[in-house]
Amino acid sequence: MMKTDQAIKAFSQSEKLKSALIWATQLTQVHLSLAESDKAGAEKIIKTLVSMIGNEITVAQKAAPHADWLEAEKNVNTAMVMLNSGVAHDSSFHLTQALSKVTNIGQQSMTQLIDEGLL
Repeated sequence: MMKTDQAIKAFSQSEKLKSALIWATQLTQVHLSLAESDKAGAEKIIKTLVSMIGNEITVAQKAAPHADWLEAEKNVNTAMVMLNSGVAHDSSFHLTQALSKVTNIGQQSMTQLIDEGLL
């Protein structure tokens, strides 16, 4: 169980990261339908977003330690490897796995905050 202040931070960070992960996953799907001439620019945008997500997960881990942050970070790192290898469409699986971990953290922290009467 997290301390109350950590649960608040975990909940806040998880909500922000869920949105970002959904955006990144959607962008990898849009990437598939782009003309070849547009894919390089799209890949740069996706890589930038995924890198920012990785940085935010690091911040979240420091603010509200939880084992699932580390798992989410591994998934995001694997997604970045896929992006750097030119297989952007394969990164969506790993981003979805990270989303699952982040959602789990959000659910746990929300449940704790409800139990404490704060939500």
